[in-house]
Amino acid sequence: MGILSALRGYLLAVAPQAFALCLIAYFAYHAVEGGRGLRAYNELQIELDQTRAEAARVAAERAELENKVSLLRPESLDPDLLEEQARRLLNFGFPNEAIILTPKQ
Repeated sequence: MGILSALRGYLLAVAPQAFALCLIAYFAYHAVEGGRGLRAYNELQIELDQTRAEAARVAAERAELENKVSLLRPESLDPDLLEEQARRLLNFGFPNEAIILTPKQ
């Protein structure tokens, strides 16, 4: 009985530390691997950078289109742009012109 009581006393002394160690390991694992952990944070940062780059590209495209629209307004009509748009819409070209069509990107 002496060995069992000594073992029981030892386990009762070690149990709180073992429980605390398991609890710390659980929270540490979820701090890194969890749904809101460090890995998820890094993935969200990458996605945010990609979204910002896409937003910048779209903003530049919008600015270009707004510039073209402003050139077609009656108060500031650009004759070259008007001719280009009319030729594109009507499929018109002069006999001595070479038209090179490029695919859209």
